[in-house]
Amino acid sequence: MKKAKANGPAIDSKELIEALEELEKERGIKKDVILESIETALVTAYKRNFESSENVKVTMDSKSGETHVYAEKEVVEIVENPNLQINLADAQKLSKKLAIGDVAEIEIVPKNFGRIAAQTAKQVIVQKIREESRNVLFDAFNERKGEIVSGLVQKADGGVVVLDLGRLEGIMTVREQIPTEKYHVNDKLRAYVVDVERGAKGSPQVLVSRACPDFVRKLFELEIPEIYEGVIELKSVSRDPGSRSKVAVYSPNENIDPVGSCVGQKGIRIQNIINELSGEKIDVIEWNADPAIYISSALLPAQVMAVDIHEEEKFAQVIVPDDQLSLAIGKAGQNARLAAKLTNWKIDIKSESQFREMMQKAQEEAENAEEVVESAKTEEVIEEVEEKPVKKTTKKTTKKEEIVEEPVEEKKAKKATKKATEKEESEVVEEVKEENKTTKKAKAKKEEVADEAEEEPAKEKKTRKTKKKTDE
Repeated sequence: MKKAKANGPAIDSKELIEALEELEKERGIKKDVILESIETALVTAYKRNFESSENVKVTMDSKSGETHVYAEKEVVEIVENPNLQINLADAQKLSKKLAIGDVAEIEIVPKNFGRIAAQTAKQVIVQKIREESRNVLFDAFNERKGEIVSGLVQKADGGVVVLDLGRLEGIMTVREQIPTEKYHVNDKLRAYVVDVERGAKGSPQVLVSRACPDFVRKLFELEIPEIYEGVIELKSVSRDPGSRSKVAVYSPNENIDPVGSCVGQKGIRIQNIINELSGEKIDVIEWNADPAIYISSALLPAQVMAVDIHEEEKFAQVIVPDDQLSLAIGKAGQNARLAAKLTNWKIDIKSESQFREMMQKAQEEAENAEEVVESAKTEEVIEEVEEKPVKKTTKKTTKKEEIVEEPVEEKKAKKATKKATEKEESEVVEEVKEENKTTKKAKAKKEEVADEAEEEPAKEKKTRKTKKKTDE
C-alpha cells in the first residue's frame, strides 16, 4: 500500500522546538518523547473541535518545528464515504503514483487551528514534563537501590521520618528506624535505599532504612577498602538494630587476616561504623566452610566444647561449659538468635551437665526399651507353650467322650482290674518292708556278736595280768 502526501502551508513551531531542547538539557526529558505526545494530542484536539470523523494525522518536524495536519483517505473507484475515501481520478491529481487501495494524505489547514494547537501543545507539554520528570527521578533512584544516601531530616515527629534527598524525599518508617536513636529536624543522616515505589499520582517515593542488615553491609564496604575491592568477602550479616550485630568475613588469601583488617589498627575502622550506628556493638568473626567451626565462632564470646552437626536438617547441637551457658544464649536469647541468623543453621545450646543428664536419660530409655522387647518375647513364648496343652486337652476330652460312650460292664471290669492291681502293689510293698526289717535285725545281731568276740581277748588279757601280780 502506497502513501502520497499533498503538502500545504505548515504551522511554524520553531520556538516550541527550542524550548523542548532546553528542557531536554535541563531535566533530561527527551524531545522526541514530547513531540510524539503532542502529535497524538493534536489529533484528538482536531477531532473534538471540528467534530470530524476523518482519519487525521499530525506530524511535527523535530528540527524545524513545522507542523502538518493530514486527512488520510483510501483510493477507491466509487466513493461511498467522502470523509474516508477518495476516487482514483482525484487521487491521481495529488500523485500519479496512487492506485486503487492506496492511501492519499491530503493537507488540511483548518481555521484557528494554530490557536487550538498551541493550547493543546501547552497542556500536553506541562503534563508530559511532569510525567517525564517523575520517570527520570524514578529511574535515577531505582538505579541507586541498595546504596547509601545522605539527606537532611525534614520531618521527625516520633513517627515517619522524612529526609530531603535533593530532588526527592526519602521516607523512613518506624520499622526501619534504629530504636535507640532520636531524630530532629535538620539532622544529617545516612540511610540505605531499600526500594523506590510510585505513589498515588505516579510520583516516585524512596523508602530508606537505617535498621536493615544491608545498611551495616554497605557501611563495611565504605569504611573498609579491602571489602570494596573484593580482597575480603563479607559472607553474612545478622543484626539486632541498636543493640548488636554479627558480621562474618572471609579472605581466600591466607596472608590476609580478614577480622584484623575489618577492625583496623586500634579498632579505628570498626569504630567509625559503630559511631554511625549510634554505639551498636559489632562482632566480627571469620567465616569457615566447616559448619562446626563456623557455628563455634558465631557464638563468640562464649566458649564451645563440642558441636554435633546434622547436615540434612541443618541443625546443630552445641555443648558449652556450665558457666558459659548464659553467655552463649545471651540476654533474651540475643547471642544465639544472631548466631542462628548469621550461619543460617538451627542451633540448640546445652550445658555440659544438661547434656550428661540427657544422655543418661536416653540410655535409661534404651534399657527400658530392651526390657520391654525381652518381656514381649517372653510373653510370646509363654503363649506358644500354653497353646500346646490346650490341644492336648482337646484330645483327652475326645478320649473321655469316647470312654463315656463305652458299655457300663466294661467300665466296671476296668475298675475291678485297677483295684486288684493296686492291692497287689500294696502287698508287694509290705513284703519288701518286712524283708528290710528282718535284714536290719540280722545285721544288728551280727554286730553284737562281733563286739563280744572283741571283748573276750581283752578280758583274758586282764585276767593274765591279775594272775601275774598275785604270783609275785
